[in-house]
Amino acid sequence: MNLLIRLALACLLLLLPAVGHADQALLDRFLAEVPAPDLMDGADGYGPVHPDLPVAPVLKGSETIGWAFVNSSFVGTTGYSGKPIHILIALDPDAVVQGVRLVKHSEPIVLIGIPEARIAKLVAEFKGRDIAAEARGEADHPLDIISGVTVTIMVIDDSILRSSLRVARGLNLGGLGGDTTDQGPRMEINAAGVAASDWDTLVGDGTVRRMALSVAEVNAALASADPRAAARPEAGPDDDAFADIYMTLPSIPAIGAVMLLDRERQNITGWLREGDHAVMLMGLGRFSFKGSGYVRGGLFDRIQIIQGDTAIRFRDRDHKRVGDVAATGAPRFREQDLFRIPAESGFDPAQPWRLQLLVGREVGALDRVFTTFEAGWQPPAHLVTALAPPAPPPAALDIESDEQAAMTALWQRIWRDKALEISVLGGMLTILTGVFFFQGFVTRHTRGFYWFRMAFLVVTLGFLGWYANAQLSVVNLMALAASLQQGFTWSAFLLDPLTFILWFSIAAALIFWGRGAYCGWLCPFGALQELTNQIARYFKVPQWTLPWGLHERLWAVKYILFLGLFGVSLASLEQAEHLAEVEPFKTAIVLKFDRAWPFVLYALVLLGIGLFIERFYCRYLCPLGGALAIPARIRMFDWLKRYRECGSPCQTCANECFVQAIHPTGEINPNECLNCLHCQVLYQSRTKCPVVIKTMKRRETASGGAAALDRVLTNHPNQSKQPKGHDHV
Repeated sequence: MNLLIRLALACLLLLLPAVGHADQALLDRFLAEVPAPDLMDGADGYGPVHPDLPVAPVLKGSETIGWAFVNSSFVGTTGYSGKPIHILIALDPDAVVQGVRLVKHSEPIVLIGIPEARIAKLVAEFKGRDIAAEARGEADHPLDIISGVTVTIMVIDDSILRSSLRVARGLNLGGLGGDTTDQGPRMEINAAGVAASDWDTLVGDGTVRRMALSVAEVNAALASADPRAAARPEAGPDDDAFADIYMTLPSIPAIGAVMLLDRERQNITGWLREGDHAVMLMGLGRFSFKGSGYVRGGLFDRIQIIQGDTAIRFRDRDHKRVGDVAATGAPRFREQDLFRIPAESGFDPAQPWRLQLLVGREVGALDRVFTTFEAGWQPPAHLVTALAPPAPPPAALDIESDEQAAMTALWQRIWRDKALEISVLGGMLTILTGVFFFQGFVTRHTRGFYWFRMAFLVVTLGFLGWYANAQLSVVNLMALAASLQQGFTWSAFLLDPLTFILWFSIAAALIFWGRGAYCGWLCPFGALQELTNQIARYFKVPQWTLPWGLHERLWAVKYILFLGLFGVSLASLEQAEHLAEVEPFKTAIVLKFDRAWPFVLYALVLLGIGLFIERFYCRYLCPLGGALAIPARIRMFDWLKRYRECGSPCQTCANECFVQAIHPTGEINPNECLNCLHCQVLYQSRTKCPVVIKTMKRRETASGGAAALDRVLTNHPNQSKQPKGHDHV
């Protein structure tokens, strides 16, 4: 066994130089593309790469004023595309970020969606970040909350922080050399510690920390984030208290003994599981740190706890109200609550942490601007004792496990933050599944089902599309294929929970119903086309029906587009993503038409044609629809009911199918069917389906004959008793 371990380590050591050369080559490439003055103010060149780390000194004459490196050389930066996001970063000797450049990426939303100027502005805002202070919990870790922000930004933020920490520790920048954690020196709670019993002393020695925000401070911060906020300022005097929040950790026994009444301490003893902790927040200002959003979605979206690079958010099940503060002289607070920090979060009560408060304001009919404020907390010195540092694990294995843990924590945080969106999508999928399984019942009432479908499409467009940006794309499939080629990892796909859930639901739906479950009900752009066409019909816009021969041949276009894009992606995913602009999804849904005019014109032309030919894009041009139709051939069930008379002689369903998915001979083409279930409405219609009408007439005739016979028997009761063969005189 020892021999095997030694051989494995030897192989690992043989591989390390190759990895180092690859990282150095990557750094050399980007340093050649970005001149030193463009990366860091006052610089005029780069020095030779460090012998132990893939970093290069940034020079001013012969003086080293900073260090340049690529984030992907130190941490995983896999984004939504499944490929790394490469960012060139410059740190000064104090571990302060002095330059950030996004140098290479394959993110579709950045590559061909959001304007480069917008991304450049956002990335530039990382300049000035004090990495050393953040590692010690002494500085804020701001992350702008912008309407339409993508997972890509979260990956960028996470990778800049963690790669900078590793470089700072490796080069002893900002006093971080030799620190093996993101949270400063290791400490533990002193079990024998005692906290003061009066409020003024608790606040004075830091046992209770305060975040105080005035109306003027909040107005200025929001106006800085978006100038439109200045037109809607918070009312009241500038020095009036907007938020006045106090915080502490009553799960530390010494603090709980002076902050909580006896009955409160007994209650939280059963509420907290082993390893859990609780933060206590108390508020006096006009702004509630709880808000009311948690009542609807179960998530407290205004607050989160940040420790190191871990963010902890709270749900309603983690919340408990408490009574008056036990400390002598404590004010009477407007709100005071406990929030449970689960053990699995890895929270360490002996280390510093920060409370982040999110404040938002309406700046338009549909737009809001957000900004965050932070206040730090750490246990006072008399409540902690120092621990001996643990022996570090082997460097290579530590980096690997730490990286995996960081990526896991990132996607788990994203899933927690999107709990409300995930719940709504789960409800939509549950309702839609019920509709398909009980389609005979739900399609009985023509008008009722029509308005149900329109309402569902409005939710698909408004919530899934314009709010959550959960618009699937053929780019997703190309990224999956590239990931399978280069080494599949779940982390890249778990970064976007709604997209992940939608793709899994589509995989199941392809077996039961084909591609129509998504294309007909859950595609935001498809919903936009159908809703605008329904509005056009209301205003009597004429509808065009293409001749069957032409219509049938145009079906092939979307398959040709998909196969072409897929073939290009095998050679160059970036080029395929550019060509995927044949999809108007990013323009119309993700960016809400906020884009260069050629893209907007293209999307509007498609929607304009759709006013006359319903779902024109879905029928003939959508490569995603073509891609989904191919595996949909494995569909194992045929749920759509038909009569023998369908197609011969009856053509009602074929004439009324809004995407012409029914052949003149009566067969439904599953590759083109969008499962709108209109044919099932007609299947039961007493006014349109000839088979149903004929059956009803037959029943009416039979019922009329029986009624006539009953009348005869009622009027002549003795007729039925006459002997056969005898005339009655």
